Amino acid sequence: MIIGNLILAIANVINLALSIFVWLIIIRALVSWFSPDPYNVFFQFLYRITEPVLSVVRAAMPNLGGIDISPIIVLLAVEFLKGFLVKSLVQLAYTF
Repeated sequence: MIIGNLILAIANVINLALSIFVWLIIIRALVSWFSPDPYNVFFQFLYRITEPVLSVVRAAMPNLGGIDISPIIVLLAVEFLKGFLVKSLVQLAYTF
């Protein structure tokens, strides 16, 4: 019972972290259409958090002529993790 609650709490934290990351990716994609102030603390934080993941996806993708679909790929991957990992942890928690 205690182990089940621990696993359920871990699943909830992972789900929350992934949901926040989804919103950060969406905000980053929307901001990329404008030219934000590079010295703004919020935008520096946003780029520091999202760029490591987006740059890995960009490096693995072919050049699409200036169209960056890496946020879409990352969003799909995060939603997959939320659907697979989090739900698997929740099911595992209920077996204890």
